[in-house]
Amino acid sequence: MSGNIEARLAELGVTLGDATAPAANYVPSVQVGDILFVSGQISIENGEMITGKIGADLSVEQGAAAAKVCAINLLAQVKAACGGDLDKLIRVVKLTGFVNSTPDFGDQPKVINGCSDFLVEALGDAGRHSRSAVSAGALPFNVAVEIEGIFQIAE
Repeated sequence: MSGNIEARLAELGVTLGDATAPAANYVPSVQVGDILFVSGQISIENGEMITGKIGADLSVEQGAAAAKVCAINLLAQVKAACGGDLDKLIRVVKLTGFVNSTPDFGDQPKVINGCSDFLVEALGDAGRHSRSAVSAGALPFNVAVEIEGIFQIAE
């Protein structure tokens, strides 16, 4: 099913792939009423993981690009949870972003802006959200970024 949000994504040159399966013992999302909690999505694009530590292996700009990939993966999970109808997405409520970074790195917010900026560009005001951006000494599979999200969806 294709709608307004996917048309906007297409204008931005983005096509959502299939939602990825969990890598461990958890579910990709849980819906409680009109709130959808989406498990952390890692920086993986076309089957290739974007890996490394920001501040050592990757720049802030490369980290922000990895965070944008996480945003796209979050939207793929929302679409899957909504039975393929992404237009059930009402708004992004909150994101928690984890940045695989060196101990002295302090620009986590700039990295997670890659996700935030994309969601606002794609969704307008519905993409504006509350957020946390924190450093992680390591992330699964050595990925650069992992972001989880809370979304409001139409029931």
